[in-house]
Amino acid sequence: MRYLALATDYDGTLARDGVADEDVVESLRRFKQSGRKLILVTGRELPDLEQTFPNLHLFDRVVVENGAVVFNPSNREKRILAQGPPEEFIAQLHRRGVTSISVGDVIVATWHPHETAVLDTIRDMGLDLQIIFNKNAVMVLPAGVNKMTGLSEALADLKLSRHNVAGIGDAENDIAFLNCCEFSAAVANSIPPLKERVDLVTDSDHGAGVSELITRILHDDLHFAPFHPQRRGILFGRAGDRDVYIDSEGKTVLLCGQSGGGKSTFVAGLTERLIGRNYQVCLIDPEGDYESLTGFVTIGDSSNPPNLSQIFQLLDDPQTQLIVNLIALQMKDRPEFFAGLLRQLQEKRLREGRPHWVIIDEAHHLLPSDWTPASAEVAGQAASVLLVTVHPAHVSPAMMRQVNVLAVVGKEPRKVVDEFALVAGVGVPAIPMDDLHEGEAAIWFRDTGEVIGRMQSIPGRAERKRHRRKYAEGELEPERVFYFRGPEGKLNLRANNLTTFLALATGVDDDTWLHHLGRGDYSHWLDSAIKDRDLAEEVRRVEQNPDLSPAESRAEIGKAIEERYTGPI
Repeated sequence: MRYLALATDYDGTLARDGVADEDVVESLRRFKQSGRKLILVTGRELPDLEQTFPNLHLFDRVVVENGAVVFNPSNREKRILAQGPPEEFIAQLHRRGVTSISVGDVIVATWHPHETAVLDTIRDMGLDLQIIFNKNAVMVLPAGVNKMTGLSEALADLKLSRHNVAGIGDAENDIAFLNCCEFSAAVANSIPPLKERVDLVTDSDHGAGVSELITRILHDDLHFAPFHPQRRGILFGRAGDRDVYIDSEGKTVLLCGQSGGGKSTFVAGLTERLIGRNYQVCLIDPEGDYESLTGFVTIGDSSNPPNLSQIFQLLDDPQTQLIVNLIALQMKDRPEFFAGLLRQLQEKRLREGRPHWVIIDEAHHLLPSDWTPASAEVAGQAASVLLVTVHPAHVSPAMMRQVNVLAVVGKEPRKVVDEFALVAGVGVPAIPMDDLHEGEAAIWFRDTGEVIGRMQSIPGRAERKRHRRKYAEGELEPERVFYFRGPEGKLNLRANNLTTFLALATGVDDDTWLHHLGRGDYSHWLDSAIKDRDLAEEVRRVEQNPDLSPAESRAEIGKAIEERYTGPI
């Protein structure tokens, strides 16, 4: 199951005129019986809600007061998440003629047209409060408190990720919590601005619309939902001016090619983007190659193999990103250990929807060609998996047949694709035969048949920072070094990084500087050796400006380099 929980508003959504019909209550029961969770998210205060709706016991958590209070019906525990306004604020509202004031543990609520008086009181008293509207209702809460913050607390209680939640509402104050949900819906009676923002507008209104959404979830887990790249996609790379996305769910990606083609950089960038979107990642690292990845907890080291119970204890927290380091295990023992780990990961995924992504490095060692999955493991392939290997022919054909996105890096990409196609038993796509540069990948989307001959991978921030230091202060490979030689070739001044380049550029004579400037040597070096096309283009414009003096062109190029590389890191 992808959608393990439903978060629903009450008034105007679950209920009409404050009352929920028995039909929608029965739908809630069916949803619970499927093993899923229910969360109610409302602006009402708890005593009023309990008096109005006698079926709160169906919900695993109830967020009331528009996100300020979380209630657990099973043990009646109530958590107040913020401090309410001072009593003098209420007194001032009364003095200004505001009637029908309701005061909860945190919330202060009234009705239109009193919002102007409320706002004036907040301003005059210098309070850090906000007004939230719900149709004609005017709710006052501490700044930063809304239905999304309350839902986030409820999800943390239940150890659920927002990526496994569908939400439904009808009004302005529902926008915040629906933005938090992986899938968002609005009942047919919703306000137009909400309908424009959600993934689905139900055909039915109020509780019948909630029942409609529940039926869709129970039927096919919302597989009908269209793919919105920016909302539910992960940035995979760039092809020219186009951003390339893959679906965050149900993909098996194979990243393969010769060593030195940029596989590690590709993985580091993708994992950083997954974490940035709050997806949970479990990375299986047989050789300890990913110890430097930021944002991860690592279990296992060169002396201590990972423990399965510790692995799953850590993964219970949706916020934990985990590296499972297998380096302490002997090579012959790794496939058997991994088979047990994979089976439990898939079972956890089927129960809880997490981890969202499993990344398997050195897949040819862990899933060798003679590996055959059990039925539960095949079913678990609904999980998104990234397999990394040098040779697809050495990986289990059962896994290769699951691949629906193929990414090839390095030299002889067509040879690698032919190898994959033979193992997977599929036709060969029209992948170009030319070698790929470092950081480039050829992509085949098997589901659609689309081929991208050259896609630029996107390194993560940590990787870009490492490269920045390397180019600024490190030792470039001999073939990447810049030499100031001058018009007659008498000099041999070696710049093995950008800091040295700037120092030498300041000291060389004008004839030497202009010689290389006129030939475009600086921009060519920055493009081909430093691989920074944006910087190279900026320097090229300086090289092509005949109005600049030697001192001015030095200053312009120096400034461009310093801004990107040699300033504070």
